[in-house]
Parts: sequence; C-alpha cells; structure tokens
Amino acid sequence: MTDSPAHRPVVTRLVDGAICAYRPTGDEPGELRPAAVFRPVDGDAVVSRTVPADLSRAYYATPDAVVCVAADGEQLWRSAFTPEKTEEWGHTANCALSPDGRRLWVYRPDAMAGRGDTDRWEVLDAATGALLGRADLDTVGHGGEHWADRTGGAMLLDIGEGQDGTAVYRGRLGEHGLEVERLPWDDRCPIGLSPDGRRLLTVDHGQDDATVLALPDGEVQLTVTLADFGDAPEEHEAMVEWSGGHLDADTLLLVLTGETEDEQEWFQAYRVDAHDGRILGEFTTHATGPYDLQPLGDGSWLTTGPSGHPVRRFAR
Repeated sequence: MTDSPAHRPVVTRLVDGAICAYRPTGDEPGELRPAAVFRPVDGDAVVSRTVPADLSRAYYATPDAVVCVAADGEQLWRSAFTPEKTEEWGHTANCALSPDGRRLWVYRPDAMAGRGDTDRWEVLDAATGALLGRADLDTVGHGGEHWADRTGGAMLLDIGEGQDGTAVYRGRLGEHGLEVERLPWDDRCPIGLSPDGRRLLTVDHGQDDATVLALPDGEVQLTVTLADFGDAPEEHEAMVEWSGGHLDADTLLLVLTGETEDEQEWFQAYRVDAHDGRILGEFTTHATGPYDLQPLGDGSWLTTGPSGHPVRRFAR
C-alpha cells in the first residue's frame, strides 16, 4: 500500500447543502469525516465544486457564476456568467483547480444556456477571480469535466454533446492568453487518470470498449473490448459504463452494465490488468450503482454511505 502525498487527493461531496472536503489517508476503511466544511452563499445552486490542498477555501460553479468562499462562509469573490442565461435546463457548468491551486478552470456551456452560439472555456486567478484567459469552443455541450495533464502542465476538458458524442480539448495558459487545441479523441470519454498522471483511461462513446491513452500524445496503450469479458456480458446486452478508473498503478476497475432478458438492470465491476488488458475477474465494490464508485489509485476506492459521506474501502 502506497500512502504518498500523490495518493492523498482532496475529495469533495455535497452533503446537506454543504461542500465537504476529505483527505483519505492511512489504511483504515470506513466512512470518512470531513476535514473542512464550506457553506455556499444562500440561494446558490452548486453544480460543481473543488477545494485546494490547503483546505483554505472552496470554489464552486452554479448555472450563473463561479464563486469562491472561505471556511467561515464569507464570499471572497464571484465571477458571473454574462449575458444572463435564457434556458434553464440541459446545461451544467464545471470548475477545477490547476494542480498548484493557482488557477481555476471553468467550462461554460453557454450555447445550451442561451448565452451565445458556442461554449466558452475560461481560466481565472484562483486568489482574486480575475480573468486570465478565455476561448470560444466549437461545441454545444450539456456538461464537461476537467482532467489535469501533469505531463505538460496543461488541462484537458471533456465535453458531452449528447447524441453528438464528446469533444476533448487541451488548454494551456500562455503569454497571449488561453491556447486551445481540439484533440482527435471525439469518440472517447475520459473517466480516470493513472496514479502517475501519465495514462488516461477512456471509454468509447458507443460503450463498446475501454482504451488507455498515453499522455500527452494520446498513443494507445491497450484496449479492452466487450468480447474480452467472455460470452456472459454479450448475452445480457452489456455495455462498458463511463465509470471506473485506476484501482492502483497496475489495476483498472471497469464496470459493465446492461439488462437481463426480463429487463432487469444490472452492473458488475471487473479488475483488469492495466498493462496488458487481461480480465482478472469480477470485483465487489459495495456500490449502490455503476457511478457510485471512485477509485483513488492507491488500492482503495470510495462509495457513498447512507449519510451522504464517502466510505473508503480496500482490496484486501
């Protein structure tokens, strides 16, 4: 069991309206207690949140703004999305901190929100909320998720466009602002980084396979298809779910979902060799659903307890 700082991410949950931050450390299983709790500003609907390593403040996105609050609940700054949205549903903003905690990356699904014809990607100064860079994107997305590309100091952004698939961008903040390139991974949905940050686990948009890509160039390292799991998944109309990740440096967790002949939904997690793609067997996660699973990369993973707080579990 490795318990280095790299394997101690700050995990967040929204519990009873509060942003709770946790530090999974040691090797004891069980429900985690918050290391810090932040109260959003009254009336704010939190759709995405992030907390830096020092637990000094919390950042969150609403449908209308990104906000920074202190531990005592004081609003430190607010950056409103302008113009005002004209559509209420079908769009979810996302924010994420850079690994050094100095910049806040913000995905704005402005097209679906009725703020314009395209989405926008912004980089803000995490201390002040000042705009450092902005780019218009050629997407009409419902939502997005950020992944830090630590191999090159960039940020990846995965945007879901519903039936139109996904788009993945790489962004860097340069001397002339936000520099963006669209990556040729439109059919792939990122779902997790390896512990060293050098490999990205992705699932085909059609949910037929999982593929590990090397960063930053995207070279294919391995692919696991539905056929690799044997005949049983095919008999139950299985799909590779957009869930899972790296259990540790050598092991992936992949989740299959589907329906039985009598239309009963099911899901099953599997351990997979992260180097050659061998299926190592079914894996019991104690999750309540296919998305109630967050591998931490150190041999442990999180599910959600009845209280709403995460429960840490280990592969023994």
